[in-house]
Amino acid sequence: MGYSNIVPFVAVAAVTIAAGPAAAHARLVSATPAPGSAVSAPRSISLTFSERTMAAFSSFDVINAAGAKIAIRVAVSQDGKTLTGTLARPLPAGAYVVNWRIASSDGHRMTGRHGFTVR
Repeated sequence: MGYSNIVPFVAVAAVTIAAGPAAAHARLVSATPAPGSAVSAPRSISLTFSERTMAAFSSFDVINAAGAKIAIRVAVSQDGKTLTGTLARPLPAGAYVVNWRIASSDGHRMTGRHGFTVR
């Protein structure tokens, strides 16, 4: 194989390798309470992502069945992967939705939601 045949191969390989990490974005790997679960009056809610998030652009809201936003104070863990929201008081019985928004370390913004029930 001559030099002129190797150059296009190396160029394609370099582009493919460089695109790999850029295509990977943070994803939700666990949540407490878990999506679809029924729990007893939680005092906190946590979301853990597959990679570090940018704290200034990452947060979540908790919404009750009537559509009202529940007061919550959100903090980001030292490693930047977990958002933990502390509630002023335990949630009363009912259905809730967690609406989250993050910016991953590569700057990509993502949103998601999941629900749970307090019994």
